Amino acid sequence: MSSLATIRATVRTDLHDEDASNERWTDDELDRHIRRALLEYSLVSPLESKTTLQTTAGSREIDVSLLTPRVRIVAVEFPTGEHPPAFVPFALWGDALTLDLAGAPAGVEDVDVYWHETHSINGTTTFPATHDDIIACGAAAYAALEWSSFATNRLNVGGDDVWGRYLQFGNVRLAAFREQLRALPEANRARTARLYTPVDARLTSQRTDPGPV
Repeated sequence: MSSLATIRATVRTDLHDEDASNERWTDDELDRHIRRALLEYSLVSPLESKTTLQTTAGSREIDVSLLTPRVRIVAVEFPTGEHPPAFVPFALWGDALTLDLAGAPAGVEDVDVYWHETHSINGTTTFPATHDDIIACGAAAYAALEWSSFATNRLNVGGDDVWGRYLQFGNVRLAAFREQLRALPEANRARTARLYTPVDARLTSQRTDPGPV
């Protein structure tokens, strides 16, 4: 099963940093790079979630501040329970989701929000174990690039070009990480969506002169 400890161990193996008595990176440093790689992975292959919220009588606005850590809101179903599902256009500003309806809901009604969130690695792991190596690859790349920047113009027991070797390693691994992300099915999946005219595009100014036609 995936865990932060197992991925960290993989990253240390990739970096050849397995001497427990002389580790180049601390656990906290590697965990930071793992979280960075996991976030980038989540932007491409997010966790798909569905949450039921409620409307307020007389208002089209719904508070979505509890939907965290959020990548994006994909669709909103209102009213719920219909077949086919009744997806409605919406606008999002900060944590305020506004339903683009002709009339505001008259009472408290359920709204199903379909959204993408970032994956978790502490406690419950939400991504497939088969993707451990993808995240480890990205984390190793970021760790090596960080070390190459730190080692520049410093005395290194491994030689004056040690920073260059880490820079090359990091760039190669980063390219491999990005390529693996592009190859994920989620990155190549066509998503359907309903388009609608934004509110400001529906407003016309009487002060605008379009000129001769």
